[in-house]
Amino acid sequence: MAGGFALLISLFGTPVLIRVLARRGYGQIIRDDGPTSHHTKRGTPTMGGIIIIFAAISAYLLAHLISGNAVTASAALVIGLVVALGLVGFIDDWLKVSRQQSLGLTSRQKLLGQVSIASIFAYLGTQFVDKDGLSPISLQLSTVRDTSITLGAFFVVIWVALMVTATSNGVNLTDGLDGLASGASVLTFISFILIGVWEFGQSCAVAPGINCYEVRDPLDIAVLAASFAGACTGFLWWNASPAKIFMGDTGSLALGGALAGIATTLRVELLLIPLGGLFVIITMSVIIQTLYFKISGGKRVFRMAPLQHHFELMGWGEVTIVIRFWIIAGLCVAGGLGLFYADWVAG
Repeated sequence: MAGGFALLISLFGTPVLIRVLARRGYGQIIRDDGPTSHHTKRGTPTMGGIIIIFAAISAYLLAHLISGNAVTASAALVIGLVVALGLVGFIDDWLKVSRQQSLGLTSRQKLLGQVSIASIFAYLGTQFVDKDGLSPISLQLSTVRDTSITLGAFFVVIWVALMVTATSNGVNLTDGLDGLASGASVLTFISFILIGVWEFGQSCAVAPGINCYEVRDPLDIAVLAASFAGACTGFLWWNASPAKIFMGDTGSLALGGALAGIATTLRVELLLIPLGGLFVIITMSVIIQTLYFKISGGKRVFRMAPLQHHFELMGWGEVTIVIRFWIIAGLCVAGGLGLFYADWVAG
C-alpha cells in the first residue's frame, strides 16, 4: 500500500507542482561553465524534491492508518532526517532562484547543516530502546549485519554524521542529468525493501538461531523504503529526459539522507557502498579530479567532473549516459544483495 500510494501521489501530484513552480518563476539556474547542452534546461521548474518527500511520507502514514499499525521509532527518525535535510536543500534552492544565480548556501553553511542534522539523528537513534533492548541505531559497526566492533555512542554519532553527509552529497552530485539520480535511487530503495523483509523473516524474534538478525524495526523500514521507491518512480515519469521538473537540492539531499538513514537502521551501513555504488563512483570522480588538479598543477583526469559530464563532453547522448549509468547502478545493487545473502547462507 505504501509504495502504491506514494507512486500515485507523486505521479499525479508532480504536474500540479510543475504548474505552481512555473507560475511563480521558480526555474533552474544553469552554470555557465557546464556543458553547453544544458543551457536549454534553463528555467525548468526546480525544487521537485518537495513532491517526493510529501508523497513518501503521506503514503507511509496513510498505509499505517489503513492497516492500523503503529509508526515505529526507527521510521520516525528517518522521516525526521529526510525532512530536515530537505529543508536545507530547499533553502539552497530558494536562494538560487530568488537571486537568479547558481550560488545558494555556501559549502560551509550546507555542510554545517548536514552534519548538525545527521548528528542529532544519530544521537536520538541510540535512544528509544524497545522491550528487547534494541535501539533504532546500533552501537556496533555494521557491514551486512552488526559486527563485533563496538563504536560507542560518541563514535556512532561521528560515523553516522559522516555517512549521512557523504551520501546526501553523493546523490546531489549524481543529480546532473535528467532522471539519473531518481532512477538510481529507486533501485537502491528496492534493495532495502528486500533486505528489510528478509531481516524481519529471519529476525531473532521470529526465527531464533545463531544466524538471526537483531534489528529493531526492519519490516517498518521496508515499508518506508517502499514509500520512497514509489515516490521516486512517480517523479521519474516527469523527470526523465526531457525533464519537465528537477528535484533540486531539496530532493537530492533528502534522498541521500533517506538512503543513509535506512541503511543505518537496517544495520547494513557499509553495505550501502555497493548498494549505492553509482553514487560512490560519481563522488569518487569528483574527489579524484580535485586532488589530481591540485597535485599536478592544473591538469585533469576527466574532461569534467562529476563523471556524467565527462561522457557528455566526449559526445555521448544524455539518454545514453543515463541508461548506461542505471545499468551500472543495477549491477551494484545486485552485487550488494549478493553479499547480503551470501553472509546469511555462509552462516
